[in-house]
Amino acid sequence: MKKVLILIAVLLIAAYIIPASGSNETGAESVFDINFGRVSTEVAPVYDPIPADTSMKVKVNAKAAVLMDAGTGRILMAMNPDQQLYPASVTKIMSMLLVCEALSQGKISLSDKVTTSEEAAKKGGSQIWLEPGEVMTVEELFKAMAIYSANDACAALGEYVAGSDTAFVNLMNQKAGLLGMKRTHFENSTGLDDTTKSHQTSARDVAIMSRELLKYEDIVTKYTTTWMDSLRGGKTELVNTNRLVRTYKGITGLKTGTTAKAGYCVSATAKRDGLHLIAVVMGSDNSNDRFNGARAMLDWGFANYESVVPKIDMKQITKVRVLHGVEQELSPQLPEIGSVLVTKGKSKEITQKVTMATDIEAPVEKGQVVGTVEFFLGEEKLGEYKLTAPENIKKMNLWDALIKLFECLKKTDKDESKAELEKAKEKGTEKKKEKVTEAVTEETTEKSKKKEKATEEATEKSKGKEKATEATTEKAKSKEKATEKATEKAKSKEKATEATTAKR
Repeated sequence: MKKVLILIAVLLIAAYIIPASGSNETGAESVFDINFGRVSTEVAPVYDPIPADTSMKVKVNAKAAVLMDAGTGRILMAMNPDQQLYPASVTKIMSMLLVCEALSQGKISLSDKVTTSEEAAKKGGSQIWLEPGEVMTVEELFKAMAIYSANDACAALGEYVAGSDTAFVNLMNQKAGLLGMKRTHFENSTGLDDTTKSHQTSARDVAIMSRELLKYEDIVTKYTTTWMDSLRGGKTELVNTNRLVRTYKGITGLKTGTTAKAGYCVSATAKRDGLHLIAVVMGSDNSNDRFNGARAMLDWGFANYESVVPKIDMKQITKVRVLHGVEQELSPQLPEIGSVLVTKGKSKEITQKVTMATDIEAPVEKGQVVGTVEFFLGEEKLGEYKLTAPENIKKMNLWDALIKLFECLKKTDKDESKAELEKAKEKGTEKKKEKVTEAVTEETTEKSKKKEKATEEATEKSKGKEKATEATTEKAKSKEKATEKATEKAKSKEKATEATTAKR
């Protein structure tokens, strides 16, 4: 048996080490589409979503406007989305974003104490009147910036995070570049624009940085949804500049801005049933127009769309064969599926397409793509997710093959020993069962005998009782006869007496 196993193992080694005939020398992987059969040797291309109609569905009195889905980044309606405009204090969305990043990375904490610089104290516009040298916590300054749009608090936080106001503004522009905010340039962290000429952004870019800030929803919305608060033991009152906080269902923020150059601006965000929307309005003539425009866009979005998380059909996810590797196959690692945006009532029409590699050449790197899952609504592609290798799998060499052979033989010996042990256990179990059966039979027999004996004793006792009853009955009869005789004798005596009396 072992000789046969050794021969098989040698053949396996040869199969692992010697490349398969006709293998693809360029390393291209054969891809198999479960729904449509074998396709080309290249991974299926990623297609851009079909552009949706982004014309304005509601009236917004402003220079520019955008409605975006925070989950997917998809723009649902837009008016002059890329026109460069002054953002005023909407700028602070980027300032809050950098502070939230520093908090999440552990670089700073909400309880850290910040000393106000002379530069920060000089900031005009909306402020909490910080004095040079005054100390406040990061949380207090963030609260003042998010709720009351305090410029001095914003500047103090920027200096604390980056070391100086200039360094912080550089970080803001770097972040804008990383986010693809192509029409944005910041000159300061507050949005004050009295002396600026190029501190501008666009409605689309404001939506982009708003979406990024909402990734820290657990931090920021605690403050952006607060209507009133205070500082300095109640001496400094903070009232939110976003009046939608009081009136709009599901509001999560985010930031207003007003200057003579910018007009009235707002990035209003709200969340209902998992759908998070961002409504940006820039350059309105008055405050009512900006809030009414934001409300109208949000209402339309919630009335017409829903956010759903599609489920992967696990039956379509198969194992991938690994050629010439130390492992023969791998189970693809599934991605975390995010939400997709669909027209209300269309979620049941979402379809899925899985593209899997039938095999892959070793070595395999952890995270290497082995397939894709795509979701569609009609012809529109909603999202694509990659299936990856869960771990590294190295290519098999001679040493690995020998180790595998040794493990195979060792496993065979172990299996044989285990089989023998199981047989021995089975025999032992059978003997135990026989002994138990015998013991139970003996016990049952003994109990049966005892029961019979008890029955006999009960019968004997019953017979003795019957005899005693009969003896008592006989005795009673004898007594009765004796009584009758005595009665007869008395009657005879009485008659004799009567006779004697009569003779006299």
